Amino acid sequence: MVPVNTVNKQGFKNMIRSLDKRYVIPSRTYFSQVAIPELYEKCKLQVKTELSQVTYYAATTDLWSSRTTEPYIRLTIHFINEDFQLKSRCLQTAFSPEDHTSENIATGMREALSAWGLDERRLVCITTDNAANMVKAAALNKWTRLQCFGHRLHLAIENAVKKDGRIDRATGICKKLVGHFSHSWKARSALEKVQKELNLPAHSLISECQKRWGSRQMMISRVLEQQKALTQVLSEDKKARHLIPTWQDIDVLESVSKTLGPLLDFTDALSGEDYVSVSYVKPVLHLFNTSMLLMQEEDTDLTKSLKKEILCYINEKYKDDATQELLDVASCLDPRFKLDFISADNKPRVKVRVASEMMECQEETASCSIEVEPEVAETSHAKKAKKSLGSFFKLSRSAAKGDSSVTLKDAVEAELGNYLLTPSIDKEHDPLAWWKTHRPYRDVCMKFMNE
Repeated sequence: MVPVNTVNKQGFKNMIRSLDKRYVIPSRTYFSQVAIPELYEKCKLQVKTELSQVTYYAATTDLWSSRTTEPYIRLTIHFINEDFQLKSRCLQTAFSPEDHTSENIATGMREALSAWGLDERRLVCITTDNAANMVKAAALNKWTRLQCFGHRLHLAIENAVKKDGRIDRATGICKKLVGHFSHSWKARSALEKVQKELNLPAHSLISECQKRWGSRQMMISRVLEQQKALTQVLSEDKKARHLIPTWQDIDVLESVSKTLGPLLDFTDALSGEDYVSVSYVKPVLHLFNTSMLLMQEEDTDLTKSLKKEILCYINEKYKDDATQELLDVASCLDPRFKLDFISADNKPRVKVRVASEMMECQEETASCSIEVEPEVAETSHAKKAKKSLGSFFKLSRSAAKGDSSVTLKDAVEAELGNYLLTPSIDKEHDPLAWWKTHRPYRDVCMKFMNE
């Protein structure tokens, strides 16, 4: 992670010479024009080979700017390999100087998939933020789009917080506290001493990142944790006494922390790339409505107001039928949840959708594996075999195939019913590991019923 021209610097050369005087460092040109391109081509070939085995995949994309304000667009795909492991591959982080119109974004994403040999018809869903150009770009490509839950939760919280001026004042005090102790070694030293005296954890204060609501919540929690120590240190400094939070500020911070604290873990849990997360969204929404954001008698008015605003915003943004159906199907196919968090009105529709997907996948598989059996012509010299009693009841292969659609439908309904009747697995277990274990039984069942 250092510049290529590091190999030309005398200090680096001296270090390498100390390690091994016999070693001659290649030039900067060698690294930039030979070594790095070779690594790139090797990695690219490996990824292309991996992608050639992908049947279906999902994608995420985002626009961002570098520290020098240069615009980039990133495209990452996510897929399950043959060993039922969830994989993610960043296909490109491309410099994007042209206007970020929805048309340009849509074209760029199609070209990126095509460059890697990916059929966009195999794209199950794309997750983006809620920028208007991103939403329209997905619509122009006619791709199923899912809004990022973490980004939507961030907007819900920001929308609720900005409506109460008391929160701005209280968080402003927190920021000043963080700044004071960050820039004063003497203040930090005094804080560490008081923490030991009060038997408080030797924790430093946490600064806020404007684009991450969780960092604000962590800042507030740390200030509340160290309140006594902060008050004692600041009270001994005449120039900093004004930074001591008032009881009104503490009440506001406690109300905010009580509301947002329990939500903090969900942002990280639903932003992972190493495990299935989309099937969690519907259960989490249910949890928000029934417990975590449910108003309690002991809640302050501010806590109740924040809970109400966040819940209304989230429910409004996830109420459209297309999003609900996508989340319902994902939850249904997760052996941890199945139909547990799907409303009674939507269950029949979800079952029909899943059965239809199963039929489509099996028919596609069957069409790719049709084998033509060679016919053996009887000769006058061949000995005629004696027919058994069972042979009179045996249908010819062509006759049996005439009713294959009904047989396949029965198989799908039986398998789906059997899946839904089996007990749900533990919520901590990996759903992909369960599907890996049960795949042979599913394949045998479908193959047998489709013969």
